[in-house]
Amino acid sequence: MPILTVTLFLPLLGTLVVLFLPPHDPHRIRRVTLGFAGLTFLSSLAILSYFDFGRREIQLLEQAAWIPAIGVQYKVGVDSMSLALAILTTLLTLLSVVYSLRVEERVKEYNLLFLLLETGMLGVFFALDFFLFYVFWELTLVPMYFLIGIWGGPRREYAAIKFFLYTLVGSLAMLLAILLLYFHLPPGERTFDVLRILEIRPLSGTGLVTQLAFWGFFLSFAIKVPMWPFHTWLPDAHVEAPTAGSVILAAILLKLGTYGFVRFSLPLFPEVFQQHASLIAVLALIGIIYGALVAMAQQDLKKLVAYSSVNHMGYVMLAVAAAAAARGKPELAGPAATALNGAVLEMLAHGVITGALFLIVGVLYDYRTHTRGVEDFGGLWAVLPKYGAVTITAMFASLGLPGLMGFVAEFLIFVGSFAILPVHTAIAAVGIIVTAAFFLWTIQRIFLGPPNPRWGNLPDLDRREAWALVPLVVLMIVFGVYPRPLVEFINLSTTQVMQLVGLVR
Repeated sequence: MPILTVTLFLPLLGTLVVLFLPPHDPHRIRRVTLGFAGLTFLSSLAILSYFDFGRREIQLLEQAAWIPAIGVQYKVGVDSMSLALAILTTLLTLLSVVYSLRVEERVKEYNLLFLLLETGMLGVFFALDFFLFYVFWELTLVPMYFLIGIWGGPRREYAAIKFFLYTLVGSLAMLLAILLLYFHLPPGERTFDVLRILEIRPLSGTGLVTQLAFWGFFLSFAIKVPMWPFHTWLPDAHVEAPTAGSVILAAILLKLGTYGFVRFSLPLFPEVFQQHASLIAVLALIGIIYGALVAMAQQDLKKLVAYSSVNHMGYVMLAVAAAAAARGKPELAGPAATALNGAVLEMLAHGVITGALFLIVGVLYDYRTHTRGVEDFGGLWAVLPKYGAVTITAMFASLGLPGLMGFVAEFLIFVGSFAILPVHTAIAAVGIIVTAAFFLWTIQRIFLGPPNPRWGNLPDLDRREAWALVPLVVLMIVFGVYPRPLVEFINLSTTQVMQLVGLVR
C-alpha cells in the first residue's frame, strides 16, 4: 500500500469534496473537514507500522515518472525526522480544525484552504525530488496568504502581502540554487532526485557557484525560520492571522525552514556551511536574545508568543551551526550528534508548545474577552482554573522547566553546542534567563493577584477547547518525563545526516 501517497493526498481529496458541498450547509462542511483531517492523522500514524526502526536511511520510497524529459519525478519517502514532523503536522491540523468548529465566516472556503495547506506541508516533508519539493513549498504559501488576508485581524491585508512577498523572495532564491545544482550535474545525468544529488554533490567545495547556491538556500530557509534579520514578517502574520492560522504558522511553517537547513543545506554544502558557521551562530544568537527581549516588552499576548518563536528558533539554528562547525573534527562527532538531536527535538517541542500557546491566546481573545492586552487581566486563575492550569503548564514548558518537553530539547542543544561553540553557547544562556523572566512576569500579570471584576463571569474551557488543548499538554509532559523513545527515533535520521556531512562513517 502506498501509505505516503495516501497520507499526502487525503487532505487534497477532502479539499475536492468540500469544494462540491453546498456553501449553505456549514455543519456538513465542518464534519467532512474534521473527518478528512482525522483520517489523515490516523494514516500518518499508520506509517509507523511500515517504518523499519532499525534503518536510519530514507525508506518507504514511492516514485513514478512525471516529466522525464527534464528528469522530474514524483518521488516521496521518509526518515525518522520527516516522519516525526509529518505526524506533528497532521496532529496540529486536526486540533486546529477542532478549534475552528465555531468559525462562521465563509466556512466552506476556510475549511477547504486548511485541507489544501495540509497537503502542501506534508509534501514538503515527504518530497525527494527538488521540483516536487518546490511545488509543495509554494503550495503552502497560497492557502496561508488567504487565511491571513480573509479571516485575519484589522491589518490582515498588510500582513498577508508582507508574508507572501517575503516568502516569495526566498522561494525564488531557492529556485535559482536548485537550478545551479541541476545544471552542474553531468549532461546525461541531470535530475532533480534529492537522493541522487546528495550522492553526487555536484557543487562540492567552496567555489563561487557553490557559495551562491548555498546562500540561495540559506535566504529561503532563513526567511521561513525566521532568523534575525529576516524575521520582520512574523509578528505581523502571527498577530493578524486567525487563531488556527497562527497555530499552523508557528508549529509547522517555521519548521519548513529549519527542516530545510538540516535536510538540504547541511549535507549539500558542508564545506561552505562550516566556513560560515560562526556567522550563522552569531545571527542565531542575536535572534535568541533579541526575540526574548522584544517579547518581554510586549503588551499584546499574541505578539509576545510570536517573538518567543524568534527566540526558540534561534536555539535550533545555533545547534545546526555547531554541527556544521564540527565537520572534520572526529572528536566533536558526539557533541555534534547531541546538538542535532536537540535541534530536531526543539522543532517538535516548539510545535507542540507554541501551538498550544496560540490556541490559549485564541480561547481568551476569540470567544471571551476580545482583548489580548497583558495588563488588562489579573487574578484570572481564580476565575478560570482549568484554563489557568493549561496556560501555566504551556508557559513553563516554553521557558524550559525540567520535566516538560522544552527542557529536554534545550538541554541537548546546550550540551552539544557548548563543546563546539562555547562562547556563542554561553552567551545564548542569557536568552534562557530572559525567556524565563518574561513568561513568569506574564503569568504573574494575567493569573495572579486580585481578580479583575471585569472578567468575573468568564466561562472556563469548554469541551471543544479542551479537546484541542489537552493532547498537546499530555505530549509536553510525556516527552518531558520520558524523552528516550523520541530521542532514539530522531537519532536515526540525524546519524544519517552526520554521515552525509562527513562527521561519522
